Amino acid sequence: MNLSLVHQSIRNAAETSFSRSGGPGGQNVNKVNTKVTLRLRLVDLAGISEAELTRVRELLANRITGEDEIVIASDEERSQRTNLERAFSRMEALISAAAHLPKHRRPTKPGKAAREQRLRVKKIHGRKKAERQRKIDE
Repeated sequence: MNLSLVHQSIRNAAETSFSRSGGPGGQNVNKVNTKVTLRLRLVDLAGISEAELTRVRELLANRITGEDEIVIASDEERSQRTNLERAFSRMEALISAAAHLPKHRRPTKPGKAAREQRLRVKKIHGRKKAERQRKIDE
């Protein structure tokens, strides 16, 4: 996955819309469209392989609409530009994290030193428990 190409394609392909935001802000809330909504169609995403796109669809299934879009909204700040940047960064982080294919793990066995260490610890623990038992004189 080419991250710079993916980030650039997100910025180019995402549709932005602005609306009035709720919450604190006084009269500014009633006058300025500061809430940002980003819509990104997954088919428009460039720089991502088919396997990575499949993984994105699986991991972000609850965020993808019926039209195969990811929708992100940001209205935390009073500035439209700041909300826009936050929305883009959240979208980029979501897609890059979901598209990251995990490294294939080869199963291994513990080494000889690790096995011996485990047995040593078990012996010490067993001795500690044995010393706690009350000795009965015969």
